[in-house]
Amino acid sequence: MSDYEVYSYDAYRRRVRDDIRVAELADIAQLQQDAINEYIAAVKKEKEHASRLSDEKILNLMGIIKDGKPTLAGVLCFHEYPQAVFPQLCVTAVVVPGLKIGNKGSDGERFSANKRIEGTIKEMVDETMLFITRNMREKTIVEDGRRNDKAEYPVDAIREAVINALMHRDYSIHTEGAPVRILMFNDRLEIINEGGLYGKLTINHLGKVHADTRNQTLSNILEIQKVAENRYSGIPTIREEMAACHLPEPVFESRRGSFIVTLKNDFNSRMSESHPQNENNLIFFCKTPRSREEIANFLGRTQYYAMKIFVNPLLEKRQLKMTIPDKPKSRRQRYCSG
Repeated sequence: MSDYEVYSYDAYRRRVRDDIRVAELADIAQLQQDAINEYIAAVKKEKEHASRLSDEKILNLMGIIKDGKPTLAGVLCFHEYPQAVFPQLCVTAVVVPGLKIGNKGSDGERFSANKRIEGTIKEMVDETMLFITRNMREKTIVEDGRRNDKAEYPVDAIREAVINALMHRDYSIHTEGAPVRILMFNDRLEIINEGGLYGKLTINHLGKVHADTRNQTLSNILEIQKVAENRYSGIPTIREEMAACHLPEPVFESRRGSFIVTLKNDFNSRMSESHPQNENNLIFFCKTPRSREEIANFLGRTQYYAMKIFVNPLLEKRQLKMTIPDKPKSRRQRYCSG
């Protein structure tokens, strides 16, 4: 076992609660008062026994404050800028123009999009979802003369995976230097968080039994904030949403102290499709000179995929031509069939 695996086992055995450890660099005055007030009101409304308690006592009992200082959970849910206290407890998200890290796009770029996402957990969930949905492809299906745009992945499945990553990751001092990572490839979406499966839970039992909760206080706060349900429904929801969209089963892995959720799209089936009709449509579309972005949007593909599978073959067959042939990678490059 690695040193971290030994620590994880020992932390579970001793019931170490890293989410309520004191954040020494934080101060109560740095917590967002409006969010605190909203939370306290929700606690008093939902928990009858808490309605008679003072605000300060609620904050202490609910694990937001400890020994006169904010806890890690308090910082992540209410601090005005949590990453000032824990710089790497954020989300990093990238879009890779290919099937693995190192693949490059048509302009030689390593990432088609790249963003560091910060804020409270609620803010990070919302910003991460915005990043993913902006960078997802859409598949256009025409049925009975009607156009239906189908998202690359089911949004509800992604949201559950993102929330789980931020809520159930390991927040010990051993992993606070590692963010949650989002990797979008041509054929899949990977969501990676530090901390493998907690306690006695195994991959085979994932989503089928009620498991021990790693971050009990944090999970409770997020439930009251309506960010998460905390009813062990996340994994079943991911599976059901993927099945409803006729996509491959999600893959869950606990590997070297990390937990990885992989959602696969229909890339492999699209790769096996014949393209004559799409090529003809693209040739007609390019009667007016078009940019790489316009072509990718028209085809519902990434720029890397659109250039490699459609545009480059048509250039070789001289059915398309570049408007700036001596500068093929120019950002002002256009492609036309006229």
